[in-house]
Amino acid sequence: MGKHGGRKQQKRISAPKIWPIHRKETKWTVKPRAGPHSAGESLPLLIMIREILQYGNTSREAKLVLSEGNIKVDGKVRHDHKFPVGLMDVVEISKLGKFYRILPVPKKGLRPIPIESEEASYKLCQIKNKVTVKGGHLQINLHDGRNILVRVENPKTSPKDLIPYKTQDTLKLSIPDQEIIGHIPFKEKNFAIVIDGKNMGFQGKIKEIIPRFGPHASVVSLEAPDGTIFETALDYVFPVGENKPEIQLVEKVLES
Repeated sequence: MGKHGGRKQQKRISAPKIWPIHRKETKWTVKPRAGPHSAGESLPLLIMIREILQYGNTSREAKLVLSEGNIKVDGKVRHDHKFPVGLMDVVEISKLGKFYRILPVPKKGLRPIPIESEEASYKLCQIKNKVTVKGGHLQINLHDGRNILVRVENPKTSPKDLIPYKTQDTLKLSIPDQEIIGHIPFKEKNFAIVIDGKNMGFQGKIKEIIPRFGPHASVVSLEAPDGTIFETALDYVFPVGENKPEIQLVEKVLES
């Protein structure tokens, strides 16, 4: 494999559609490093800083912002321009006192959405699966690659099924210490956003969960704020609140 054989760099023309870059400006762009989010579901920090937030006109300027320790992701300083930021990550520009949450935007893909400092103290993570580990305790694996250990007081008399956290539910975590401070069940009447598919970025209340078997996956119908009913795959639905969203959501399609 040659120098640019797909491992070290990313061709602009084949970059994920969610990246807001000029496809034919130059041949190559930065490739995200392996991290908490997959390459197709994340933005390299360099792309976010330079192309979206425009805190630098060139790669060199964007890298300088990072080298000075001005960027935090989920409360931790990140210097690597290839570090992948993805769904629900909280990004802080320390020097400017600005905060953003990475969210899906209709017809645009993932974008950093401005939030208040109070909201930057937590993030929402969806439960992807649960496993019992040594000692009978429960390990919860979340959508952003992190794992949370829930200790069971007495594994013999307190089976993991008694713990209220279920797959597809959402946990509200404090950052950076990762304490569970809230729980949003995946159930009807709760508020959710769509994180993939043709309805990516749209939001509404879960109206009905429709189980299906065989080649057709289960679907969810949601009621948008304007009363429109739409359906999407169950795996694309991310609960974000019970009576109302617990995060600032995108109210309209961004221009940029």
